[in-house]
Amino acid sequence: RSMASDGFRPLNENLLVEYLNATPVLAAKLGLDGELDSLQIKEVGDGNLNFVYIVQGPRASVVVKQALPFIRCIGESWPMTKERAYFEVSTLQEHGRLVPDHVPQVYHFDHEMCLIAMRYIEPPHIILRKGFIQGIQYPLLADHISEYLARTLFYTSLLYLSTTDHKAAVAKYCANVELCRLTEQVIFSDPYKVSEYNRWTSPHLDDDAKAVREDNALKLEIAQLKSKFCERAQALIHGDLHTGSVMVTVDSTQVIDPEFSFYGPMGFDIGAFIGNLILAYFSQDGHAENGNDRKAYKEWILVTIADTWNLFYKKFTALWDKHSDGPGEAYLPEIYNNAELQSLAKRTYMEDLFRDSLGFGAAKMIRRIVGVAHVEDLESIEEPSRRAECERKALNFAKMVMKERNSFRDINEVVSAINSF
Repeated sequence: RSMASDGFRPLNENLLVEYLNATPVLAAKLGLDGELDSLQIKEVGDGNLNFVYIVQGPRASVVVKQALPFIRCIGESWPMTKERAYFEVSTLQEHGRLVPDHVPQVYHFDHEMCLIAMRYIEPPHIILRKGFIQGIQYPLLADHISEYLARTLFYTSLLYLSTTDHKAAVAKYCANVELCRLTEQVIFSDPYKVSEYNRWTSPHLDDDAKAVREDNALKLEIAQLKSKFCERAQALIHGDLHTGSVMVTVDSTQVIDPEFSFYGPMGFDIGAFIGNLILAYFSQDGHAENGNDRKAYKEWILVTIADTWNLFYKKFTALWDKHSDGPGEAYLPEIYNNAELQSLAKRTYMEDLFRDSLGFGAAKMIRRIVGVAHVEDLESIEEPSRRAECERKALNFAKMVMKERNSFRDINEVVSAINSF
């Protein structure tokens, strides 16, 4: 079908003004009363997939995001379903119900236009990744993210849901297949073969990239992780929880952009976040300068990595205890009917989740160094040989973790390993 026939029109500023004025809930929110001259509009979509506008009205500001039918940064040669807007809004609403303090509120969704209008996360919020590049400490980050992870993952899993409700939710999100396929390709396939989309700091990392493509042990591990990603419908995951999907101030943490969401392995979200913290850690030497060696900041990142997992563990298992007689069908109380067995079940579950998180975190790190999409933490190091040195450490660490993730007993051992690289 042509774009026009289904009611979809790609936005520009004029169209957007018309649209806002014609949509009562948004006109009221912005305080329009027909005075359209007072609107200030700024297009800020620095992402790969969408138009994103910040609209300032007399009364309030809103963000309007429109999904395009192709990958914006590559163009119409790589088509992409605009249906992803529906999954993004469904997850914003579902996660927003579970952790309203850490997810922007949705004001309006237009299925035909693939358009979401939501809370504008106002300055001084910045993208977390940019905060890491600037060396800003966020004392509440681990507390907030662990809260977000614990609640979104627990309440959408079989630890809380009946199998019937869980299956219905899985069926709904199964349709977000194109974005899952994009993830499967760029994380679990491309870095391990010759692909036109891969890139790396060349010639410095040519041998390193080749080593990834020739590493049999690594390929067997990534195959296991890929099958978990594709087959394990554990909980409603964000699906793209890196430090570019989180906006922060020192006392606020907001998780945005869940368009890759689906029912998948919990460890994928936990690993994505922790893997990105580790990338931020390894990039710090590239941002060090006279008078600021970033050593104290690197220490803070390591503490944040440990706190994120440890607080998540504590909060997630507390929810499990609180709802042990709830509707969840994973561990029926009449079977797990004594304290010793309950604690053993919990420990086994969390060990499994920890290893998954390490594996997925390592996979996310590898693709950011030798795959299609890189991270600004490393890309913003201008001197190529200096950048390559940081990248090589991160890559070698990630390869080691992916192969040896079953030998780590707790997060402190992981932190010690990062420190020793």
